[in-house]
Amino acid sequence: MPIADVSDQPLARLTSLKDRVAVVTGAAKGIGLAVCRRFAEAGAHIVLADIDKLEMDRAAAAITKDFNVRTESVLTDVTDEKALTALADTAVRVMGRLDIWVNNAGIFPGRSTLDLTVDEWDNVQAINLRGTFIGSREAARRMSVPGKDGVKGGVIINMASVAGFRGRPGLAAYSSSKHGVIGLTKSLALEFGPANIRVLGIAPTGVLTPGVTSRMMVAAGEEMDRIKSMEQQMAKSVPLGRLGVADDVARVAVFCASDMSMLMTGATIPVDAGAMLP
Repeated sequence: MPIADVSDQPLARLTSLKDRVAVVTGAAKGIGLAVCRRFAEAGAHIVLADIDKLEMDRAAAAITKDFNVRTESVLTDVTDEKALTALADTAVRVMGRLDIWVNNAGIFPGRSTLDLTVDEWDNVQAINLRGTFIGSREAARRMSVPGKDGVKGGVIINMASVAGFRGRPGLAAYSSSKHGVIGLTKSLALEFGPANIRVLGIAPTGVLTPGVTSRMMVAAGEEMDRIKSMEQQMAKSVPLGRLGVADDVARVAVFCASDMSMLMTGATIPVDAGAMLP
């Protein structure tokens, strides 16, 4: 069955996520939390997933209070296949359905390739790419089954990066994982489209998040100099003149999850302040 034509719908309805259920990994802080809050503002019920139970529970309570939607927090390690399967099961069992899945959990380590260990490489791929694959698979398995209303389908959003379009020194593991996320997004869009499941990627430029801040706090010497230099160069070089903040990305996630993007799948949308322009 072709994807719906929503041309006759008013703009307010197209942008609404009212009563849809969204799972967001890496939801306790940063981009993941910003996505949760914007989704909730648009009316969605939120299942937060993270390894930081304390911060995640605080975030869930605040979202429920601020937006009067249902929330559920699920302790989840995205490198654990069973944990992601349980997360998807919990979303359907507690919320009754699954409409949106955001693979946001990720890490951003930087190290010279000559000093990069195999274990460090494997850990980046396990979180950033393998976790995205498993999360997408488990989401699609549930979205492809018609719900009580007889409707099947949904939206999967994968958090990529501008580093997924081009290489950067000191980011071999990260850049490779995000190239993989973009390729995975394309392949899944082709495979899941017949089940009315749209798959989209978002590729942010540098974003000032708590994770970046904490990384700078523990960095020293050459690593600290490299981070500062990269941020300064990026801010000066982009046409719009600044690095991103989490809500810049969250607003695009709402567009991807909503019916505004109904005829889009397989694309990865840069949120880059023009960083990738020639």
